[in-house]
Amino acid sequence: MKIPLCRASIGEEELNAVKEVLMAENPWLTHGPKNKEFEESFSRYVKVKHALSVNSCASALLVALEANNLKGEVILPSFTHMASANAVVKAGCKPVFVDINEDTFNIEPEEVRKAVNKNTVAILVVHFAGQCCEMDKIIEIAKKNNLKIIEDCAENIGGSFNGKMAGSFGIGCFSFFPTKNMTTGEGGMITSDDDEFFEKAKLLSAHGTVKNPEKNWYRDCILPGYNFRMSNINAAIGLEQLKKLEEMNKKRGEHAEYLNKNLNIEGVEKPFVDKRCKHAYQMYIIKVDEKIRDGLVDFLRKEGVETSVQFDPPVHMQGGYNQFKVNLPVTEKVCKSVVTLPMFPGLKKEELEFIIEKLEEGIKNLKP
Repeated sequence: MKIPLCRASIGEEELNAVKEVLMAENPWLTHGPKNKEFEESFSRYVKVKHALSVNSCASALLVALEANNLKGEVILPSFTHMASANAVVKAGCKPVFVDINEDTFNIEPEEVRKAVNKNTVAILVVHFAGQCCEMDKIIEIAKKNNLKIIEDCAENIGGSFNGKMAGSFGIGCFSFFPTKNMTTGEGGMITSDDDEFFEKAKLLSAHGTVKNPEKNWYRDCILPGYNFRMSNINAAIGLEQLKKLEEMNKKRGEHAEYLNKNLNIEGVEKPFVDKRCKHAYQMYIIKVDEKIRDGLVDFLRKEGVETSVQFDPPVHMQGGYNQFKVNLPVTEKVCKSVVTLPMFPGLKKEELEFIIEKLEEGIKNLKP
């Protein structure tokens, strides 16, 4: 048996939606009508005023910073994909890495509080693996210090904190990469309730140009921008995926519940869930003894269970960022012990049982 780390749930609906776009009498292949539909549907889902489709979450993060004219220090976790930190640097800001909570692996609010100074302009939270950060505490810190909140929701489409959706606390930045809760192939979304920010974000993501309604060929570049637009084809896929999202997330939750109930192996620590959160389970992360972690990953892969590790090394220990000398003991401890197991809606019971069986075998063989 071979079980992939993730498999996107693509069906006839997505195929027909793409066919509709491609086979139209006058096919619109770039940013077009499906984008508007997708954006309106997504904003309703997240319960915000605005949503803007873009070509990636990395682009969304950069726009979120630049459209707010942020210049200064941005507090964020090092336990994240490098795209989070890259956006901070590319926007002309300084990343300030802080430690995470040992249970949730999300940014630790008290560490954020200690890192705030007169140069701080924003807090970039990363909702890890489908679970929201402690947004009540983050909001309190942001309000007290007049800071922007940017949410990296790449791993949390459909999760919530105290009933409020991820991506609705500040500026939400989503990813639709094939491993995420829903996909458009490549793609992303920006969400916000801020009218002024949204208009600036639209400009930045489309070359910084405005049109003249009386002369459809006229373009006026009023600020230097980018081409971060999502195509009409990707948006058509996204529309169909969004219709299925709740059901797909429900299945993820059922798979996680099965693992939580049946994965009772000495030496394996199952995911911690904050009771205030609705977990979207974009990933299912366990912890094991760091002495056997690498060997366990190798064993599981050889046995047909594709596994991965998020995130080793963390950003502050990578080549482009090792000039940031910070002490993050929890981050450096966690990154050596986590293992990412397969998680996607289409997992079958026999595959879940196989994962448990091979995990038990691997732990037994490698136990120091």
